[in-house]
Amino acid sequence: MRKFKTNSRRSPDFGKQQPIKDVIELEGKIVESLPNALFRVQLEAGQTVLGHLAGKMRVNMIRVLPGDRVIIEMTPYDLNKGRIIRRLR
Repeated sequence: MRKFKTNSRRSPDFGKQQPIKDVIELEGKIVESLPNALFRVQLEAGQTVLGHLAGKMRVNMIRVLPGDRVIIEMTPYDLNKGRIIRRLR
């Protein structure tokens, strides 16, 4: 009979993706398209931020054009940049 090693130092949640905390989701409108999937986004509050496309939007080839409404995800550490996570109708 073989004994299998168990690593008791690992937590039961080892390898599971943790939920993202400290993000702010805001709605805005694409004002300008820049190179390398960067966009200038005008937020509802009037602030203009720089946003880049999220990886899933690139993989699924979601086209974003100036004038589109989007949801942008920002961290409280840098309120001038964000990630575009969804295009709205």
